[in-house]
Amino acid sequence: MTEEKPLDFAREITGRLGGETITRCYQCGTCASACPVTKTTERYNPRQVIRLALLGQRNDVLKGDAIWLCASCYNCQERCPQKVEVADVIYALRNMAIRGGNIPAIYTEFAAALMNEGRLAPMSKFLEKKRAEYGLPPLKPANTEALKKILAATGFDKIMFRKEGAT
Repeated sequence: MTEEKPLDFAREITGRLGGETITRCYQCGTCASACPVTKTTERYNPRQVIRLALLGQRNDVLKGDAIWLCASCYNCQERCPQKVEVADVIYALRNMAIRGGNIPAIYTEFAAALMNEGRLAPMSKFLEKKRAEYGLPPLKPANTEALKKILAATGFDKIMFRKEGAT
């Protein structure tokens, strides 16, 4: 097995939809200074994520939790002087992590709920009652069979429930 070079990981990212602009970054820090998440936690800093990616730190980036903390506000992207599409790069990295089986439990829980119930959150009796009070019709049960066919056709079911390291 040959050791992966930093440039290999950067090329892989630039070859993904959303990752094309990562190599424009010269680490000025504008993205981090504009990021509301960075202001609330030390666990996320878009500049550090991009730096690690450019240095070829695949495991740190794809198996860590930082890429999942981005709020997708696009503040970083709007302000970047190099026009690095930071939020889109984060999406590309998330997609790479998912393909590698590195998915936070909350996302697999959402996926399971979607596949089994047709909704991300169950409809409570309280909400059903409120709908009636507002003159809204009751919600019809979701057609989970049709949904499962669509998700299977797109490969969603296999991707979301893949175990880490499986191909």
